[in-house]
Amino acid sequence: MPATRVKVPLLDLKAQYATLRDEIRPVVDEVFESQWFIGGPHVTGLESEVAAYTGAKAAVGCTSGSDALLLAMWALGIGPGDEVITTPYTFFATVGSIVRLGATPVFVDIEPDTYNIDIGRIAGAITERTKAIIPVHLFGQCVDMTKLAQIACDANLPVIEDAAQAIGTRDAGGGKAGSMGAVACFSFFPSKNLGGAGDGGMVTTNDEDLAHKLAVMRNHGMEPKYHHQLMGGNFRLDALQAAVLRVKLKHLDAWHEGRRTNAADYRRLFAEKGLAEITLPTERDGVYHIYNQFVIRVPAARRDALVEHMHEHDIGCEVYYPISCHQQECFAEFGYGAGDFPESERAAAETLALPIYPELTDEQKACVVDTVAEFLGG
Repeated sequence: MPATRVKVPLLDLKAQYATLRDEIRPVVDEVFESQWFIGGPHVTGLESEVAAYTGAKAAVGCTSGSDALLLAMWALGIGPGDEVITTPYTFFATVGSIVRLGATPVFVDIEPDTYNIDIGRIAGAITERTKAIIPVHLFGQCVDMTKLAQIACDANLPVIEDAAQAIGTRDAGGGKAGSMGAVACFSFFPSKNLGGAGDGGMVTTNDEDLAHKLAVMRNHGMEPKYHHQLMGGNFRLDALQAAVLRVKLKHLDAWHEGRRTNAADYRRLFAEKGLAEITLPTERDGVYHIYNQFVIRVPAARRDALVEHMHEHDIGCEVYYPISCHQQECFAEFGYGAGDFPESERAAAETLALPIYPELTDEQKACVVDTVAEFLGG
């Protein structure tokens, strides 16, 4: 039993805000004083700063990570009759955006250690109808983009990086998420490493013509005002969100290091417990993992009971994701079923995310590990 019981939320945004209040309040006041809520200097400023941070040539702010995916695929001309290769083990928005455009998701199973799409299986999924590949840099760790880029190049297909959980992560070759595909999509949902005060997203690209097209399409396809050569929608990023995110971006690298330190502490603390039933996250050699989530694996027969045990002791945890996308009811039309992607299904049954935010105290980390050990050792 832990020597000291402490409450540990899965994420403590109040603790983060306490360190930023004096920086955030003035920029929020500035936006209200200007009454410039749509577009403006904070939006263009954030776009320039995110482009520089990711190493991309251009960035286009939008309403959410989900809309970033939708907008990117729409701008690339993906629609009915097309196929898009992706992973079934991801948040719904990855696949939902494909389907909303009338295209067909073609799933490729995941690697059992990184939970990212299995690169070795992608070539076999490509058909004459394939129009793009969407890898997901899941939990803050890059897909092997060097290998994927070669496959995509051979097949003349664009790669759309779903980097919703991965701003700041680097691949083994040194490339940052957001600069390694034809286009990349980020989410600024509050729980992300770079989270806003509501919804927000960003699309990055090294193709400046595509960036211009994305910028026009996010504003109803309008250029100039009331003239529409393109179809588009209302996908504009709020100036308030941009202002808050500009403040937070300055602290992002330090927060990444805090998460990585916490991950190292978890590894040490779990090693001291010697729990045979637990598998800790894998880091690919040379990859800079930003730990949007710290995901452990335990036997499926005990996972849900462990979740209940953690909640009973005020320890936050979350299952990402309990149902693989190929088994979601709304995607039944595509004909996938149980057993089609066994690694994704096994991950859905065995994984559990623990608190990893940078403000965690040593006492909280010890309590998390002790509470897991108390259950698995019992």
